[in-house]
Amino acid sequence: MRRFVAAGAALAALTALAAAPLGAQRVGAPAPGEGVDAVHNVPYDGRFTFARIRFDPMGGESDFFGRRDLKWDHDFPRAERNFMRILRELSTVRPYMDGGNVLELDDPELFKYPLVYMCEPGFWAPTDAEAAALRAYLQKGGFIIFDDFFGAHWYNFETQIRKVLPQARFVPLDPSHPIFDSFFRIEALPGNDDGRRGQAQFVGVFEDNDPTKRLLMIANYNNDVGESWEWSDTGVIPVELSNEAYKLGVNYVVYAMTH
Repeated sequence: MRRFVAAGAALAALTALAAAPLGAQRVGAPAPGEGVDAVHNVPYDGRFTFARIRFDPMGGESDFFGRRDLKWDHDFPRAERNFMRILRELSTVRPYMDGGNVLELDDPELFKYPLVYMCEPGFWAPTDAEAAALRAYLQKGGFIIFDDFFGAHWYNFETQIRKVLPQARFVPLDPSHPIFDSFFRIEALPGNDDGRRGQAQFVGVFEDNDPTKRLLMIANYNNDVGESWEWSDTGVIPVELSNEAYKLGVNYVVYAMTH
């Protein structure tokens, strides 16, 4: 039996306990050894391992707080490290704890991971090989989370998804969908921390475009769930917002592992 009250209390306690300021460190400025320097993939050993998708951003690299801005690496690896701690404490999943692996979509290793994560899909433009690989991954039971994109970035995201699934129908999700009741019962979907970014939406694509079948992907549009994971231990992000982001993440993993 799921213990929502106990799990919710534990989540709040973990997030609050970690909420210690980082002094002068700026949001967006990686600590030494983080960012792309922290990519050290570990061999698959059966444990749940957070897998992040790497891609070449449209328009090339730019500057972000004095470092290379690759788009796919936003919040890496702190977001997955913090999230894996929460996942381990609240569920029976025993994940790899030191961050996660980083893969290209056409890497054959992709099929070993039931769930993958991509941020900034507004800058994503898959090659034909990558689009075909993602299509095969989804058809074989994989699940992908798209995160950290806003406003007009939707148009590029939709264009690229149609390379993967030409007939894809995008369905706005509400709290009645099972993904929001796979571990935590989420009765009201959270917003973002910046009203200028537009209303947060959660959009899915279903197998065979049939809402009664398996959800293949979820897009956290006008939202940045990974940022709430990354900065949950700094005091920069409100505890309540981080709690909701962690609930979403745990639910996504449990749904992906059971569907």
